[in-house]
This record gives sequence, C-alpha cells and structure tokens, in this order.
Amino acid sequence: MAVTVSLVALFGLVLFFLLRHHSLSGGAAFVAVMFGFFLASTGAAGPINHLTTAVVQAIPNP
Repeated sequence: MAVTVSLVALFGLVLFFLLRHHSLSGGAAFVAVMFGFFLASTGAAGPINHLTTAVVQAIPNP
C-alpha cells in the first residue's frame, strides 16, 4: 500500500506539471494511464467511483 500511494503521488505530480506546461505527448499519456492505474489501487477508488456515479445521476436526462 505504501508503494502504491507513493507511486500515485509521483505520477500525479508529474501529470500535474505536464498538463500545466501543455506538454501533451505519448509520455504524458503514459503518465496519465499509470496515474489512473495506481490511483485505482488505493483507498481513494471507492469514493471517486461514488462521486462519479452521483455526478452522472445528477445530470438530467432529456
């Protein structure tokens, strides 16, 4: 768990700087995928899924 959290922090920080400097490339896509992969392995995955579901359900359907 400690390794997963530190990898999430590392990939999140790298992704933040890549997006801030508008550096969109294959490397940035890899970092984004790895960030999502490791974030899904943490305890934050459940609340993120609940939040996403709540937001989608709050959007009115035509």
